[in-house]
Amino acid sequence: MAVTGKPGRHRLVRGSPLRAMAGRLSWGLGDQAVSSLSNFFVGVVVARSLGAAAFGVFTLAWVTYGVVLGLSRGLATDPLAVRFSGVATDLWRGAVARSTATALLVGTGTGVVSALAGIAIGGSVGGAFVALGVILPGLMLQDSWRFAFFASGQGHKAFVNDLVWTAALVPALVLAVLHGSVVGFLLAWGLSAAVAGLYGYWQTRMTPTWTGARAWVREHRDLGSRFLAENVLVAGSGQLRMYGLGAIGLLADVGAVRGSQLLLGPFMAVLIGLSLVTVSEAARVVRERPHRLRLFALLLGGGQAAAAMAWGVALMVLLPESVGRYLLGDVWESAAALILPATLAIAAASFTTGSSSALRALGAAGRGLRAEVVTFAGYVGGGLIGAALGGALGSSWGAVVGSVLGAAARWLELEACLRERDPAVTSEEMRTT
Repeated sequence: MAVTGKPGRHRLVRGSPLRAMAGRLSWGLGDQAVSSLSNFFVGVVVARSLGAAAFGVFTLAWVTYGVVLGLSRGLATDPLAVRFSGVATDLWRGAVARSTATALLVGTGTGVVSALAGIAIGGSVGGAFVALGVILPGLMLQDSWRFAFFASGQGHKAFVNDLVWTAALVPALVLAVLHGSVVGFLLAWGLSAAVAGLYGYWQTRMTPTWTGARAWVREHRDLGSRFLAENVLVAGSGQLRMYGLGAIGLLADVGAVRGSQLLLGPFMAVLIGLSLVTVSEAARVVRERPHRLRLFALLLGGGQAAAAMAWGVALMVLLPESVGRYLLGDVWESAAALILPATLAIAAASFTTGSSSALRALGAAGRGLRAEVVTFAGYVGGGLIGAALGGALGSSWGAVVGSVLGAAARWLELEACLRERDPAVTSEEMRTT
């Protein structure tokens, strides 16, 4: 009765969780805007400074970094986001100390492998992988701090950490331009990330617990093993597509595909930025309002897909050729031809963000993995068949097919999971939506 007598207060109480969620999502977008714009700037400088072939070499190292990032997140930070979002501070600090140690050990181990592989390969490609091996530990540490902050609802600290990375990156890039090599640009990018990683120690006043890394992996192996496999498939699909495109066609084709992705970079800031916080937010929805989980996933994925299409259309209609040539130099002409299929592929991938976050929040790592196997097969298969038939353009359209198949598979898995979890809740949610 007291609530009905004060409708304004009632609306305030109901609206508070939504405002809190909006605030956390806003910090995720702001943080990723800083990170993605700095990465976009790096890509533009490399493309303009080194040309299409060398940009292709840089891209091979970049996509390999993405695979290592998937390893680190699967073992270290994805379980953290699912099980330690919004928990008591003491629990969070203990979990972060172990998860960051795990991420740093993943970076160190894969860094050694990358450096040894680079020595064996030799040449410009080998040099790039040696440099990648040097910078992987710092990159993994910096990323683990970001996830830790978002799990605790402190997105502003992740934002500041990325600002530190960007501030360190600017003088490093100046030196890289003077050096004029792929190795120089990789070191500038990665060592500046290490500066931000060290700054994370100061922000948290915590040191990774090395002895706790093994226990962390063991305790969360039910999620970690499946998240690891899923993440490796996600990143590995892009890596294999780029490797195959370089082998079937030319390194310049790899550079063209990466160039089209750079043009979509500002929107990718939205996609990746939300992914930093959506699992944590979906976990909160599962605990507090489970009947709203489908609606949460649908609005998140559908909104991002619509935004992706709008950005792609704006690029094709409004971006002057002179601006494109200024940004990408010799890479522009080949990259511009790929904007439409690149946009469609990202729109399909955007639609999976909500369903993927919901599956992870439900702990349904097995279902997410099955869906990712479909995405992997379609994306790699379509990309490589397309490359054989039509080079960079054919590969881009093949990637669209794979992304659409993956989106359909993930939503089917989410629907099945919701029905299994609680048919009554699922029916209530369907009436609500």
